[in-house]
Amino acid sequence: MRIFLAGIMQGSHLGAVIHNQDYRARLKQLLAEHLPNAEIYDPLSDHGNSLEYDDHQGRSVFFYHCRLTSEVDVVLCYLPEASMGTGIEMWQAYQHGRAVLTISPLKHNWVIRFLSHEIYADLDEFAAALASGKVARRLAEILTNSAGDHDRRNERSEKKG
Repeated sequence: MRIFLAGIMQGSHLGAVIHNQDYRARLKQLLAEHLPNAEIYDPLSDHGNSLEYDDHQGRSVFFYHCRLTSEVDVVLCYLPEASMGTGIEMWQAYQHGRAVLTISPLKHNWVIRFLSHEIYADLDEFAAALASGKVARRLAEILTNSAGDHDRRNERSEKKG
């Protein structure tokens, strides 16, 4: 299972700064413990100095990450507040039948409500769901249903063609 770690980086900062990224280490540790076969992609690991990129390199990385979120199995989002980039990544994943799990207190935000298969209020709630096996069971359900939906869409396309 391939998991993309999405989450707030720049947020609404006006300057060239990023939000605290400590959540990424905790999520990677939790996933390694409870989903040991998962392959985790953390965009910050490969692009820690992305605020220094020129437009060409920044654009290339941005669109690469957008494409990647449509190819992985799961996009795991950490959103203590709104994030335009993560919203785009969620949209890409959802539109391509990928599982979207979101850790956020923003349960009334439409992007979070309508693009997430599951919403956890905070890291502790997500950790408890991982430890109990609820996350693994829910992912199996989502990914099985998404594959079936994809197959049905392909069948309809083939019948039209």
